[in-house]
This record gives sequence, structure tokens and C-alpha cells, in this order.
Amino acid sequence: MISGKHVRLIESHWPQVMDRVFDDMRRDPELADFPKVVEAEWREWGQLVLQNLGSWLSGGKRQELADRCEQLGKQRCREHIPLDQAVKRLCLIRQGVLDYVDQQILDKNTLELYAEQQLLRRLARFFDFMLVHLVRGYVRALRTEMAAA
Repeated sequence: MISGKHVRLIESHWPQVMDRVFDDMRRDPELADFPKVVEAEWREWGQLVLQNLGSWLSGGKRQELADRCEQLGKQRCREHIPLDQAVKRLCLIRQGVLDYVDQQILDKNTLELYAEQQLLRRLARFFDFMLVHLVRGYVRALRTEMAAA
């Protein structure tokens, strides 16, 4: 049982979630030199993912999501962004979403706690899926560059 209420909350409040994520990213010394253009793309990425979270979590458009993540990985490789930084950014988005969910559930009765636990498990799998495809795209692009050299 996943709480549709919490998913809709994330979908409708994606700007606040992403603002918190970008505050964390700007404070992180490892990510301080990330180009501003890439930041705009990550915000757009966050909007796409979070506004459509219910659809993604229900398994809809799984191949489209995999393709988008792989394309993002390829793009970061072509821009010579270190893979660990791209992965860290996606991890920070996941953490931002998890923190937001935790902060929004104030009535912690048994049913709410169960729904939150189920949502957090699904979100973890969802972000793991995205990470795998981001890395896959990055590695494929790297192999192509190395083969061309």
C-alpha cells in the first residue's frame, strides 16, 4: 500500500524539494564547480521525475525512464563531468525526496507509518533503477570515446 496522498504531495511540491536539493549541492565542496548550465538541466530533470512520480512508481513508461537516464549519463560523460559527481547529484535528489516525505508526515499512526515505509521502499528501488541506467549510459559513452581514440 503506497500512499497516493504522499506521492501527489511530492509531485505538486517538486520546486520546494529541488530548492532544498540545490541548497545541499551548492554547499557540497565536491559539487561546487558544477557548471550552472548543468544545474539548470538537473532542475529540469528533477521536475520531470518528481512531477511524474506516480506514473514512474506504478511501472508506467519504465523503458522511457531507462532511456532518459542513460541519455543523461552519456551527456555527463561527453561533458567530462566525473561519474561520481553525477551519481552524487542523483543521490542528493533521492535524499531530498525522502527527507521531504519524512517531514510531511506529521500524523504518525500505524497506517501512516506503514504507508510511509512502503513509499520509501518504492522510492529507493526507483532511484536505484535510475542510478543503474545513468551509470550504464555514462559507461557506454566512455567506451565509445575510448574506441574512437
